[in-house]
Formats: sequence, C-alpha cells, structure tokens
Amino acid sequence: MRKMRTQSAPWRAAAVLASVLLVGGVAACGNSDTGGGGTKDDGKITMGFSQVGAESGWRTANTISIKEAATAAGIELKFDDAQQKQENQIKAIRNYIQQKVDVIAFSPVVESGWDTVLKEAKDAKIPVILTDRSVDSADKTLYKTFLGSDFVKEGRLAGEWLVEQKKTASGPVNIVELQGTTGAAPANDRKKGFAEAIAANPNLKVIASQTGDFTRAGGKQVMEQFLKANPKIDVLFAHNDDMGLGAIEAITAAGKVPGKDITIITVDAVKDGMQALADGKFNFIAECSPLLGPQLMDLAKKVKAGEEVPARIETEETTFTQAQAKEALPNRKY
Repeated sequence: MRKMRTQSAPWRAAAVLASVLLVGGVAACGNSDTGGGGTKDDGKITMGFSQVGAESGWRTANTISIKEAATAAGIELKFDDAQQKQENQIKAIRNYIQQKVDVIAFSPVVESGWDTVLKEAKDAKIPVILTDRSVDSADKTLYKTFLGSDFVKEGRLAGEWLVEQKKTASGPVNIVELQGTTGAAPANDRKKGFAEAIAANPNLKVIASQTGDFTRAGGKQVMEQFLKANPKIDVLFAHNDDMGLGAIEAITAAGKVPGKDITIITVDAVKDGMQALADGKFNFIAECSPLLGPQLMDLAKKVKAGEEVPARIETEETTFTQAQAKEALPNRKY
C-alpha cells in the first residue's frame, strides 16, 4: 500500500478517472431506477403497448387512435405489432417489463394463457390495462381494468335484428357464420350473443360456422366454401366488416346479389363496411368503436398515479341500418 501511494500524480489521476468511468458504466447498464423508460428523470409516463396486428380496417383505426392519443397526452409510447401471434405478445410484454415502463397495455390475441406473464408484470409492480379484448384469468388482480366493447351484446344485437326481420318466415332460414380468430374474445362472445338471440325463433338455424380470422381474404375464402357446400344460404353473420366485405366478393362471383339474395349482418362499422351498408350490400351493422386511445391514456395516468379505476369500462356504441349509415358516413372518422 505504501508503494502505491508513492506512484506519480498522473498515474493516480488516470486511476481515479478509470474508476469513475467504470462506476458510470455499471450504472448505465445495470438495474438503476433511471433505466428503461426513463420516466424517473422527467416524470413522463411510458406505456408499452402490444397490438394484435393489422388484420382489418378496425385494427388500423385502433392503432392510429392509440398513437395519436399518446402524443396528445404527452405519454411516451413503445408500440409492438404481434402479427396475430400470442408468443409475440408475451415476448413484447416481457421486454416492457425489462425496460421498466410505467404501464403496460395490450389487446390479447386470444383469451387464454396469460397468467404467467401477467404475474411477472404484477411482481414488477407494473400495472396492466387490457384494451378491446379481455382474458379469462381467474385472478382479476393480474390487471387493473379492461377497456372495451361488450362483444356478447354486439352478437345479441345482430341476432335480435335478424329475429325481427324474419319474424314472419314460415320455413327454415339458413344462416352461415364467419367467425373471428379462434379463441379470441370477440369471436367467442359474438357467437354466443348471436346464438342466444336467434334461439327466440326456431326457424333460424346456423348451418355452417367457420373462422375467417377477421380478414377480408379469409372471409372470401370461407364464403366460397360455404356457397359450394350449401345451395341455399339466406343469411350471413360475419364477426367483422372485413370478413363480410370479402364474402361479398365470393357471393357476387357465385352469381348472387349480396344484401338481397343473402342478407348480410356484420360487426364493426368501419368506413368500408358502412359504405357497403349504404350501398345495400350489407343489411345491418352492430358498431364496435376502435377509437379507444383517449380513454386508454386517461386510464394510464390514473393507474400510474395510484387512483382506483373501475374493473370494467365499456365503450359507447350503436347499430346501423342502411339509412343510418348514409347519414353517418360523411362524418365517419374511421
């Protein structure tokens, strides 16, 4: 030790500088409170958001709403597109946990299989908000709230309209159903609500039901199969506009008139769907609003501040007939 103290002043200065740099490097790369989202320094909220994908016009509008609302609210948004894969969403959520974001929000691809990663977020003390779609976790403490539509209600509204339209039918009414992504909350719930409603009229029968994955291409492909396998189809219930729009192509190619030869009911009310309704190619739409961004950012601020929020927040929505679609279209935001 005595020898080290007799080293030259330049050597000592270099050693001190090296020590400072080493400590600084460890702090920059380690688990310091200022790491990840950087919210500890400037007070800005950082949100990690995992989106289902870009499978439809609805989803695109939803993404735009979230990004614009984050900018308007002064929230730093880390955005990930899961491309319809649950494993991608789980990976994204784990990345957000590692980055120490303030809030995690996501729209689950499917309902099941989230408990493990949600518990990891809870253990890291990062609140989670579910948007658009929920999960079937028995432990409701794994997330703070669910912001979205009542999908069962949407299916029920579609079915109730059909029951009213076909109340004078004396014979069987053959219905085909284009389901959303298998295992997804909107697919499960819209199917359930629709089935519950049409049970009021025993003449209404679903003769074929298959997933079109919420895509226009999927809707066209499955409708082509339906038309080949079933010579008499009276009604199509599509779980979203995009599948219904794809089905229109298949119906037209088969020499039938969409909206007349086959009654078409859909869910969403995006611009393309509303235009099809105004043109008489669709007959009825139950709305599912994608404009969740402002509500989501408001919730993020509240949960970050430790405020209590309702466990379930439902978006306000309506239904549309042809006349109502014509009236709404000029001012439609999505």
